[in-house]
Amino acid sequence: MPDIDTTNGARTPWQVTRSVWFAMFMRETVSRTMADRFAWFWMIFEPIAFVGIFIAIRSMIRGDRFVIGADFIPWLIVGLMGFFLFREGMNRPVGAVEANQGLFAYRQVLPVDTVLVRIALEGLLRTFVFLIFIAGGLMLGFDLFADLPMFAMWAWLSLWALGAGVGLAVSAAAALVPEIGRVVRMLSLPLMLLSGVIIPMGMKPYHIQQLMLYNPIAHALEFLRLGFFENYKAVQGISLLYVWLFALSLIALGLILHLRFTEELKAK
Repeated sequence: MPDIDTTNGARTPWQVTRSVWFAMFMRETVSRTMADRFAWFWMIFEPIAFVGIFIAIRSMIRGDRFVIGADFIPWLIVGLMGFFLFREGMNRPVGAVEANQGLFAYRQVLPVDTVLVRIALEGLLRTFVFLIFIAGGLMLGFDLFADLPMFAMWAWLSLWALGAGVGLAVSAAAALVPEIGRVVRMLSLPLMLLSGVIIPMGMKPYHIQQLMLYNPIAHALEFLRLGFFENYKAVQGISLLYVWLFALSLIALGLILHLRFTEELKAK
């Protein structure tokens, strides 16, 4: 069936938006994966490098003794991939408005479209890379098969939604005040340390655990690991509802900012 409203021969707003998103998605996909000959290499090599570094650190501090109910290497891979999903959802939308400024000459294209497309693309790419790691890990004998697949997928979706919310809000703010984007990019390493990606939250003092539980990323990562390792002993007090309250609030804030400052963003 043609993509036309037969009542008046014109396309509906949803049909126009869908066409815009599809065209931009294909454009972003080509730019993200083919413009740089090393794009795929870095997407796969970065997690491998992190895993190698932290395995070396583990050999010195014997961190595997503190992961109850899971092997350290699979536990680390799951946490890193989950955090990278959030990080890319947070960082990649920054600069999307400026990079696609020329497209705003078409009245059908809005600044928020460029951000939403980037968020969707990064989620798909990180999911694909994670599946590659799972397949590779299983072939190498690591326990990377999810014990609770639906639970793991819901936690993965929660991390993507949380990153999308931050990305939506920050993309509008950073387009108006560029310094905000630089600050957000600098937060990646501190957030990794504060989210229990490298060292299990359970091995930290109780008062530190309570402080870390204010961080919704830590909640989502603990649930993601529970989905992969059924016997993993997560810290008490984690909640996916808490994650989604943050995610939905940030998504709403981001959409409001884009709606309120649409003309300012187009003129940047």
